[in-house]
Amino acid sequence: MSKIALGMQIETITDNQKLRVAKKIKKMFGHIDFRNEPEQCPIRDVMALASDKWSILIVLYLGYFPVLRFNKLKKYVYGISSKVLSERLKTLEADGYLSRKMYSEVPIRVEYQLTDFGHSYLQRLLDLTEWVTVYSVTILKSRKKFNKEKVVAG
Repeated sequence: MSKIALGMQIETITDNQKLRVAKKIKKMFGHIDFRNEPEQCPIRDVMALASDKWSILIVLYLGYFPVLRFNKLKKYVYGISSKVLSERLKTLEADGYLSRKMYSEVPIRVEYQLTDFGHSYLQRLLDLTEWVTVYSVTILKSRKKFNKEKVVAG
């Protein structure tokens, strides 16, 4: 049994929880022949595209603002180039996370919004971001400790 500090609360990770996680992992990877790499790993393929830093921010902002145009998204997703934003939007649209609506106006107006599927992914992202918020202090302390030990050892 291990304990993790949550501010003032202590969350206990039980052996039963570890066992449930181990069973899920075994179910996920149990069919893979590790001697021969599969041509396409659906977990790696889907997760790599949907969970890169830019795609996560795009989905989160489209969750907050129901409809956004390209330039507004570019403004909110600070640091992303137009080229990368365009690529990520096309990928997220192709995978079904968001929809794109184009209006034949001058200049052309294009709006993006999450699909129902995108909203279901947003729910998982919110769970993860809440977890990160709770554990960010713990992670930063571990990082600081690791870097101190690395300097002392080096």
